[in-house]
Parts: sequence; C-alpha cells; structure tokens
Amino acid sequence: MLTFQQRRGLPFFVLISLPATAMGFALSVQISVLSWMLSTRYGLAIEEIGLVWAAGPLAGILGQLLVGSLSDRTWFWGGRRRVFIIVGGAVAALSILLLPQIGVTSRVVGLPGVFGIAITVALALDLAVNVGFSPTRALIADLTGTGSERAAAYSIMQLVSGSFGVAAYAIGALLGNDVLIYVAVVLVLLFAIVPALLVTEPETLAADLPADSGPPAGVPPVPPLPTPENVWIASAGSLSPLWAILIYDIYGLTVRMTGANLAGGTAELLCTLATLGLVAHAFLGREDRHTGFRRMVAASAFCWLGVQPIFVYMVSFLQGRMPGLDDAALGQVTALAFLAMNGVAALAPLLLGRLARRAGALQVHVAAVAVMAAGCLAIWLFVTAPWQLYALMALCGLGWGSIVSLPFAIMSDRVSPTRMGLFMGLFNLSVVLPQLVTSLGIATLVAAADDKGVVFGLSGLFLGLSALLWSLVSRNSLTLKGASQ
Repeated sequence: MLTFQQRRGLPFFVLISLPATAMGFALSVQISVLSWMLSTRYGLAIEEIGLVWAAGPLAGILGQLLVGSLSDRTWFWGGRRRVFIIVGGAVAALSILLLPQIGVTSRVVGLPGVFGIAITVALALDLAVNVGFSPTRALIADLTGTGSERAAAYSIMQLVSGSFGVAAYAIGALLGNDVLIYVAVVLVLLFAIVPALLVTEPETLAADLPADSGPPAGVPPVPPLPTPENVWIASAGSLSPLWAILIYDIYGLTVRMTGANLAGGTAELLCTLATLGLVAHAFLGREDRHTGFRRMVAASAFCWLGVQPIFVYMVSFLQGRMPGLDDAALGQVTALAFLAMNGVAALAPLLLGRLARRAGALQVHVAAVAVMAAGCLAIWLFVTAPWQLYALMALCGLGWGSIVSLPFAIMSDRVSPTRMGLFMGLFNLSVVLPQLVTSLGIATLVAAADDKGVVFGLSGLFLGLSALLWSLVSRNSLTLKGASQ
C-alpha cells in the first residue's frame, strides 16, 4: 500500500508547501508592519527605516549561500533541510513577537533610542527567513520529479503561500497589525515545524540530471558546479552581473557607518554604469558554461530592484500623496494595497501555469513582469486616492505572482539535485543584493524627492528592464551534453 508521501497527491504537495508558506507569511508580516510601525510609533526617518530594512538582505548574503550549501551536505535529525527549517521557523516566530516590543526592549537594555533594537530585531527576522528560504524550496525539489510534477509543486506552493499572504494583509487591514503579529507567531511555528517532522527526506539524491532531460522550451541550461574545492570560485564567476551591486552595497554600508561619502552621487553613477556593463557582457559577450545562469541572475536582479522599493517605501508614498490619512488609516490603506496585490498573486499561478504549458514559462514570465512594470508607472503618474492604488496594485499582482514562482521552477529544473540548496542560495543573491541598494541608495533619493511617487516610477523602470532581459535569456547558443536547447 502506498504511503501518503508516495502517492504524491494534492494533499502531499500542500504539506510540503507549508514550510515555504511559513517563511512567506513571516515576510508578509514584516512588509505590512515594519515600516508602518517604525514610522508611526517610533518616529524614524525614511533613511533610518531604509537602514533597518538593509539588515535583512545583509543577513541574506551569507545566510543564503552558507545555509543552502550546508543543507546539501548535512544529514541531521533525519534530513538535510529539516533542522534549518525548524530553527528558521522558531527564530522567525520569536522575532515577530518582539516587533511591537521594540520600544520596551530598548528601555530595558538602557538605550536612548529604538534604532539599534529595531535593526537587531529586523536582522534576526530576516536572518531566520533567509535560513529557511533555500531549504524550504529545495525540499520541494528533493521530493518531486523534474518537469511537470515539479512545476505543479511550485505552483501549488505559490497558491498556498500566496493565499496565506493575502490572509496576513486582510488580518492587518480588518483587525489591526497587533492581531496580525500574534496570529503570525502561531502559524509560522506550526507551518515550519510540523511538516518538517512529517515528511521523509531521501537519504541520497541523484548526482546528475537524467540523460534525456532538457531545459524547458527557450530556457538555457544551468550547469552543475565543479568539485567542492572550487565551488566558491565558480560561484563568484556565475554571479558576475551582481559584482558592482555588491561593491556598492559595501560602500553604502561604510557611508552609513562612517559618514564618508563621494560628492555628487559619483558612487551611484559608477555602480549604475558598471552594472549595465556587466549585464551587457553577460548577454553579448562570449558564452561559456555559466552564461545561462548569469543571464537569469541579471534579469532577476532588476526585477527585485523594482519590487523592493514598493515594500519599503509604500508608507512614505502614501504620506506624500495622501497627507490626510491619520496613523490608523495609513496602516489600513497600506495593508489593503498589499492585500490587493497579493490576492491576485495568490491566484495568478492557476492562470500563469496554464498559459505556461501552452506558450512556455519564460514567455509568460516576461509578459507578467511587463504588466507589473506598467502598473507601477500608472501608480506614479495617476494615483491620488486609495481606490486607484488598490486597482493598480491588483494589476501588479500578476507580475508578483509570477516573480515568486516561475523563476524558481525554471532554475531548479536545470541544476544538479546534489547542489540544489547551493543554487537556490546563489540565485537568491539576485534578490538580497538589490534589496540592499533599495535601503542604501534609493532611500536617499526618495527622501530628497518632493513627490514620493518616484518610488513607483523607479520600480516601473527597473521592472521594464527586467522584462526585457528575461525576454533575451533564451538567446543562448550553448548546448551542454545531455541537455538540448
């Protein structure tokens, strides 16, 4: 008789989606609550809020790579991913519980302000999410077959995770952010720990992809990394489009800590030019075995340069465009705006998955990101009332639903199963490094702008560039042994 896990039915796919849902729910709480709380309860300025948000991506730079790589090579508590999922969920729940206690904690430890404690709590929360991010997604790949089964599993993951994300924003809008925080503590603990204990992880993973497997239509293959001794050198080379962004992140953190600066935005200009040059080289230069991965990393990075400012500076945008909102209304409009976007994003995989089977995942992803770019530009140009914001944020949900599902399914189908955690960590650097740019560079621009709608103008620009780059990803003549174009 087949076990629950062996039957691979819908209930099993839902179960293995819950750990990723826990991390997503924790992130939704952070998006809905953190900026609002720091601005309205603790009076932090835009630049300070941006720096608090920078703590998470900073944790992710090392956390994603280290945890992803370790989870590939560690067998503990009866699994590779289990210990990281359980620990990540527990720390995330504790950090969420501390969010409304930042002021109390600051007074208890004797600090004159809340800034240091806010960074500490945000760092702990983001570190926990980053600890769990790669293992929760790698777990799905470990327990499913390549091709349609895995694509279905990731679509179900986004449907489940997105639905609970919608619930998070609904709770915040209807019952208040304080209620949301305590509900999140319980759900994150249950969804992270219980499924991790119930599923049986395979003790061995196939060393290579099946000989007759090929990449999804129009998607270049991602090569296996070399031996562990050379893995970090190879990893650095495969991330070349992000080099200038990493250097700028280091510079930006130094500026915030020391007060040193280059006059006239020189560093920002140099970073922009260098990044454009590295991206152009990834698409136009001589191809090698890592070209496909470089191109996907570049396209993903511009995507997150567009998405992250929306999360961090939505409150600042509303304060500038709708100054009549009081603190309670500001929190409610913020929650409803993200509810509209995530409500569509939760259901988007049902539509996008069907379209992807007909037109190809890459083509569908390009179209969805382009729609989100258009929505952001429309918000910048036209929004002056909450209902307009809700409608356009719902339109943006099509792109958001694609961003958090299709790229991971495409990428995970083309990597060695024995390095799944590491590749998830590498790919996620295209998320966390741009997030730091949002906190360290875009914060200054938003603070200086008279119209805070510039947030959505920049988001639309970056998302448009991302759609363009994703459309060029498939232009790769490289063919690896055992994988066809």
